[in-house]
Amino acid sequence: MKPVRILVDSFADASLTNAQMSNAREIIRRLDPTRFHVGVFHVETPDPRIGERPNTKLIRLPRRRQTVRILQEFLLGRHEILFYLKSSPASRLYLQLRQRWRDSRVVVGTIESQSDLRNEPTVNPEAIRLWEQTILRSDFLFSNSQAVKRSLAKEYGLPSEVVPTGVDTKFFTPAWDRPPNLRPRVLFVGSLRPFKQPHLLLDAAAKFPQADFVLIGDGLLGNKLRTRASEEKLANVSLLGPTGETNLRRQYQNADVFLFPSTWEGSPKVILEAAASGLPVIARSHYEPETVIDRQTGYLVGSDEELFARLEQLLQHPDLRRSLGQGGRRHSERFDWDVITQQWEGIFLRLWLQQTGDRAA
Repeated sequence: MKPVRILVDSFADASLTNAQMSNAREIIRRLDPTRFHVGVFHVETPDPRIGERPNTKLIRLPRRRQTVRILQEFLLGRHEILFYLKSSPASRLYLQLRQRWRDSRVVVGTIESQSDLRNEPTVNPEAIRLWEQTILRSDFLFSNSQAVKRSLAKEYGLPSEVVPTGVDTKFFTPAWDRPPNLRPRVLFVGSLRPFKQPHLLLDAAAKFPQADFVLIGDGLLGNKLRTRASEEKLANVSLLGPTGETNLRRQYQNADVFLFPSTWEGSPKVILEAAASGLPVIARSHYEPETVIDRQTGYLVGSDEELFARLEQLLQHPDLRRSLGQGGRRHSERFDWDVITQQWEGIFLRLWLQQTGDRAA
């Protein structure tokens, strides 16, 4: 069988840490090159793991005015499947034109957040419209959790299959044998946006001065949080800003608890990274993350009060932290990118066979 040709609407640049782009790179580098030819865009130096993959086409884009070149590849490229469609002007134009061109190639979109975007004030209305005009018009949609699938069906009446977000369990590993921290270390990783509720890390720091609190990431609330930490003299708070993958792994390994108070998510990859690193996770029950099993790998909480109570429990009991962390590590292995990529390979082959069958008919 000739390789199935897939164009991935993402960027292979090694310097880009956006979660969706990172996910796409993880899938691309694991796809069997004897069965899948992959094309992907880049602007700067591509991830060497992508660059070294056989049967891969790296499509260079200019730094500015990329829409025309991307649209050209969408329309004239030799791919049979367009995967990971982005919400972009090029995608919108392509979807408008493909019917005129009688383009029967398969378009695959992914849904990685709740679909009630209008309830989240930090999401621009124009961005929502573009998302509706692009990703939601894909031939096939794939949600990254059952809760995301239900949200899409509720808000738009659209069906989707579920393929979870993955984690590299060979890269994110526990440091079980490291010396214990003199003070418990609580970690948050994510963008500093209102719905992520990073301010609760500072609230916790005031409540539990015997522990240290580390925030990795930046965003709208960055300066406000830094000012507050300074004004309230929260010496046990460190806002470290964004960081690279290697240092991020080190931060997970040096922590004792992962605290993620966000209320509006799909299936956050940072939860999986923390679990793979052997950390007990405290997360919200609002979005029903399948990557946390309550009381087995951490805790799912509803209220702030419950969040602080569970945190206090973990701070006081190192053996409980270790037990939940070990459970999290075992659970994370179900989501290893090798396993998830095999699911995608099966889907691509199924869609390709369906497409070629339809053409023959």
